[in-house]
Amino acid sequence: MTGEIATRARSTSDLSDNEHHLIARAQRGDSAALSAIYDEYAEKIYIYFYHRLGDRQLAEDLTGEVFVRVVEAADTPRFADTSLSGWLYRIAHNLLVDYFRQRREEVTLTEGLSMDSEGPAALAERKLAQDRLRQALESLTEDQRQVIVLRFGEGLTAREVAEIMGKKENAIWQLQHRALNGLRRALEGAPA
Repeated sequence: MTGEIATRARSTSDLSDNEHHLIARAQRGDSAALSAIYDEYAEKIYIYFYHRLGDRQLAEDLTGEVFVRVVEAADTPRFADTSLSGWLYRIAHNLLVDYFRQRREEVTLTEGLSMDSEGPAALAERKLAQDRLRQALESLTEDQRQVIVLRFGEGLTAREVAEIMGKKENAIWQLQHRALNGLRRALEGAPA
C-alpha cells in the first residue's frame, strides 16, 4: 500500500503545471479543457489504435470511446492521480484488450500505404518491408508487441509504458530487449 501511495505521489508531482491546470479545469466541467485534451491526444490515440488494428473505422470508433470515458471520469480522483498521456493510453490499452476478448481475433500491426508521389516500384518495396515487419512483429508475444508499439511507435518512455501496461519499469526493459532480439532474429531469417 505504501508503494502505491508513493507511486501516486511521484506521478502527480511529475505532472506539468499545464497538465495540472488542464485537469483541474476539466474536473470543473470546463468543456474547453476537455477539448484541449482531445486536440492534444486524439491523433496520438488514433495512431496507437490504427497501428494495432489496421482498420481506420475501428481506430476512429475506439478513439472516440477513449474520450467518452475521459468525459465520464473527468470528475473522479483517478483522473488527477496520473499523467494525462499515461491515463489515456491505459484506457486505450484496456479497450483493445476488451475488443480482442470479444472478437477473439489475432492482432494485426499494419500501416496504411501512402499513395503520395511514390512510384510503383517504391510502393511495392515499401509494402514488402511492411509485410516483413508485420510478420516479424506477429512472432512476438502480445506484451512484447505492446512494448515495441508504445516505445517506438508512440515514442513513450519505459516508465510511461510501465504505467500503461501495469508492470514494473524493469519488466518493460526486459520485454523490450527480448522483443528487439526476436525482431532481429525474425528479420534476419526472413527472405529479402
